[in-house]
Amino acid sequence: MSFVVTGATGALGRLVIEELLRRTAPDEIVALARDRARAADLAARGVEIKHADYSRPETLQGAFAAGDRVLFISGNEAGQRLTQHRTVIDAAREAGVGLLAYTSVLGGPTATFSIAEEHLATEQALLASGVPYCLLRNGWYHENYTGALATTLKTGAVVGSAGEGRVATAARRDYAEAAAVVLTGGGHENTVYELSGDTAWTMAEYAAEVSRQTGRRIPYRDLPPEQYVALLVEAGVPALGAQLVADADIGIARGELSATPGELSRLIGRPTTPVAEAIAEALKGLKGLKGLKGLPT
Repeated sequence: MSFVVTGATGALGRLVIEELLRRTAPDEIVALARDRARAADLAARGVEIKHADYSRPETLQGAFAAGDRVLFISGNEAGQRLTQHRTVIDAAREAGVGLLAYTSVLGGPTATFSIAEEHLATEQALLASGVPYCLLRNGWYHENYTGALATTLKTGAVVGSAGEGRVATAARRDYAEAAAVVLTGGGHENTVYELSGDTAWTMAEYAAEVSRQTGRRIPYRDLPPEQYVALLVEAGVPALGAQLVADADIGIARGELSATPGELSRLIGRPTTPVAEAIAEALKGLKGLKGLKGLPT
């Protein structure tokens, strides 16, 4: 039996591997990656690397073994994910894995924004498969917002279509730690966890915190969804991706990502990372960038 992480070279997958390395021996961990070269550093640390591509079913044959406990990180190709996800589920069922933990979306069937659709269909396919499962219904990451801080500071505003809706974000590493806890712990079979940050905030509150930490006046500009889509496309976001982001903001405005049940902090045994801490960390990473001089030390 091994602890297997799909999409292991992605941002979340790497953090999960790090958490697993704190909890178990490297030779008990298997990292699945589309590009083995990107996992060379993990191989050097004793992690077994296997090639696996959600779009190529033949690469998933032999990726899993009987009894494996698998973290199934959702794919990132919108519109293709359900087909890809079914391929992973089928391979896991054929191998007889002991647990398949899937990174779904906060709220499950109550989430009505477009990004949730493929997640919900994947949940249904997983439940129908008979594979022991754990649904990790992840809320939004702090990094969804702090990753855009350079643009925010250059343009002088936080923009979106979330209105006064609240979003209960947590750090990506918080979700990664929860996934590692589930993989290495007992009693998580056939369970559902609604995972989110301990505190929900509005975009105006986020802008105010960015303003406080930078000493600049950074307002929140709430835009009509079609205007927000156009702005994202102009910034280089593909049209479909821009539409999904704006649609998710509409879901936030409806309160669909605001739940704070506390299940994430209970799983990891500590409070979730505050968004203010994530902003401070991101600002440190921006120091020295052209056009962003004068950031607080």
